[in-house]
Amino acid sequence: MRKTPLLNENFYHIYNRGTDKRTIFQDKEDINRFIESVIEFNTIEPTGGLFLLSYVEKKKAKNPEDNLVEIVAYCLNPNHFHLILYQKKDGGISEFMKRLGGGYTNYFNDKNKRNGVLFQGKFKSAHINSDNDLINLSVYVNLNYKVHKIDQLGNRTPKLYKSSWDEYCSDSINNVDICWKDMILDKLNNKNEYKDFALEYIKKIVEKRHIEKEIDHEKLELE
Repeated sequence: MRKTPLLNENFYHIYNRGTDKRTIFQDKEDINRFIESVIEFNTIEPTGGLFLLSYVEKKKAKNPEDNLVEIVAYCLNPNHFHLILYQKKDGGISEFMKRLGGGYTNYFNDKNKRNGVLFQGKFKSAHINSDNDLINLSVYVNLNYKVHKIDQLGNRTPKLYKSSWDEYCSDSINNVDICWKDMILDKLNNKNEYKDFALEYIKKIVEKRHIEKEIDHEKLELE
């Protein structure tokens, strides 16, 4: 049991990475499987095989009232992931993450003929205390691949990441959107305002990280 229980009707930043910082998403198949797992395991009902229904059919077949959590934002990077979750049911986040982590680990181990743990311990969580923090953190999660400059890797290295950024910025509505965005977008005038704010905010984060790394490097040289 967690030392501090996660509360219903509250937002949390959830994150974890591969054990020994290992890669947990090796190709698009892995990323798609994780997203399918997010949909499949987000229910109070027992879950069956992931491939009994198509991606869209699964989403249509689910009753939103049975969701353990609402997915607010996500980013999958090669060796770690970030989620923003809103807990709907008692113990919802813990149950959802147990199913998600266990199910994806079983898939990954079977695919790669390996045994043992995949993630670095239990998931980490941080309570989101205010609307302002929620908006800022949604940007950090949606554009986390930019923080780590994964989108700037050379042509020989696959740009392997996926986030909910397009859901927040695209004008089109489709059946594969999985995020509950209203709590964030309703606080802004439109999606373009969110996009402009997000790009400027993440630019400052990247610049700050660069400066901090330079300071750390200088400290090492002086020691």
